[in-house]
This record gives sequence, structure tokens and C-alpha cells, in this order.
Amino acid sequence: MFQIFQEHRGFGKQIMLLAKNELIKKYKGAVIGPLWSVVKPLFTLFVYWFAFEVGLKSAGNVKVIFPELGHAGGTFEYSRFLFMLVGFIPWFFINESIVQGAKSIRENRQFVNKVSFPVSTIMTYTSVARLYVHIFLTVLMYIYLCFVGGTIKLPGAEEVTAGIMPSVYNLQIFFYMPLMFIFFLVLSWSTAPMSAFSRDFENMIVSVMSGIFWLSGIIYDSYLLTGKNPPADWIRKLMMFNPINFFANGYRNCFLYHRWFWEYKTELFIFLAEFLVVILLGIFNYNRLRKRLPDVL
Repeated sequence: MFQIFQEHRGFGKQIMLLAKNELIKKYKGAVIGPLWSVVKPLFTLFVYWFAFEVGLKSAGNVKVIFPELGHAGGTFEYSRFLFMLVGFIPWFFINESIVQGAKSIRENRQFVNKVSFPVSTIMTYTSVARLYVHIFLTVLMYIYLCFVGGTIKLPGAEEVTAGIMPSVYNLQIFFYMPLMFIFFLVLSWSTAPMSAFSRDFENMIVSVMSGIFWLSGIIYDSYLLTGKNPPADWIRKLMMFNPINFFANGYRNCFLYHRWFWEYKTELFIFLAEFLVVILLGIFNYNRLRKRLPDVL
């Protein structure tokens, strides 16, 4: 870990510049250039909006009980698209971070043979490039949520329409976003060197991402899984070990659920334990493979 920190020392400006160039390089030759990194996820969200707000209105809304709404609590109801929107925003970053993070060393092999260039910064500026896009999309999402309302039903009172935002719970984004960035950056310390050694490993990561999407709570609430076949109780517990699910729920804690991250102590402790394992594996794999990368590439 100390060695990796040392490699980043004095390269702050270069990392920011290379992150910007990473976006420019990816969409080189396109008229709107890096804006495609925003257009693509926005088009995906438009398709889901059309599907659930126009075509599948019968899918119904999502309801959340807020204990702070009145003495006996209250129910807040919002559209299913709104629920999925808040899950998709972290997913876009996670998907790009995992896939592009794994490819980062192979796609930037020109830096590997330069003695003065620290290889670990390749994964960092690749992740920072994704973070730029994620921050922009999060801001757009926040603005959208500020103008979208839902229906509040208080016990013994009529239903009223009210906005979801802003709230003090939104401040949790400054916990979840940096944590998400660091987690998947550290994960790339393992995946990037291993992908440089084996294209099969890289192709495997790309192939399993669509499956991981459905195994994570991006378009459904893992806290509300029901049914006896298979038993929903152990599935809910099993999904606590999915770090992607942790961040999808975390963003909804920020913007929809009005809950603090420490209210889910078991899920939080499981994630922190996984985070420690990912850090140790990342340090081990990077230091084990770093010196052999020039020969392989």
C-alpha cells in the first residue's frame, strides 16, 4: 500500500489531465466527443422511462414507509422509473469502472515500459475519468428529483403531493460516492494486471457484467424480496454480500428511503469486511505482477 501511495506522489495534475484525455481518446472522431459518455446512459434511461411510465404503467408505483411522517408514520409513493433511476446512476459508474478498469493496463501499454511512469496511476486516472461522468449524471439526477413529486399518505389524513428533495439524508452521497470510487479503484488493482496477462480473464469480466446487473438490486428492492420458492429470506441475506447491491441501496437511502447508512449495520459490516479483502488482494496482485507486465505486453 505504501508503495502504491508513493507511486501517486507528485502525479496529481497528470492524473487529472490523463483522465480528461481518457474521455477524449475514447470518443475520438465523434462530433460531440466525450458527451457520448453522457448521451449513452441518458438514452438508456429514456428507454426505461418510456417502458415503465408509458408502456407498463400497470407495473405500479413503489411505496416506502417513513416513520418521521407523523406520529404513526406515513407512506410515500413514487413511480417505478424514479426508483430505477436512482439505482441506474451508480450502476453506470460501477459497470464502466469494472470493465474499463480491467482493460486499463492493456489499453495503455505505452506507459508500462516507461520506467518513470507509475503503473498504478493508470487505473487511477481511468477511474477518475468515469467519476467525472458519474458526478455529472448524479447532478442531473438530483435536479430531476427536485422537480418530481410523489404522493404522501399520513394516517387519518388525505393524500397530498409533495417533492422528494432536498433532504438532510442527501448528504450521505458524500459517503457513498467516494467509497464507491475507492472500492472499484482498488478492485482494478487486481483485475487490470490479471487481464493484461490473460485476455480470457478480461473477456470473462465483460461477459458476466450483464448477469451481475440482474443479480444486483438495480431495478428491484432487495429489502422487499418476497416468496417461498425460492425462500426470500436467505436470498435477502445472500444479497448483502453483493457490494453493487450495497451501493444501489445506498443511493436510494440518500435520495428515496430517507434512511441513514448505519441503520443497516449487518450490511455495512459485511461490506467493510469485503472492502478489506479487496484491498489486500489488490495489493498482493499488483505487487506480484507489476514487474512482469513489460515482458507480457
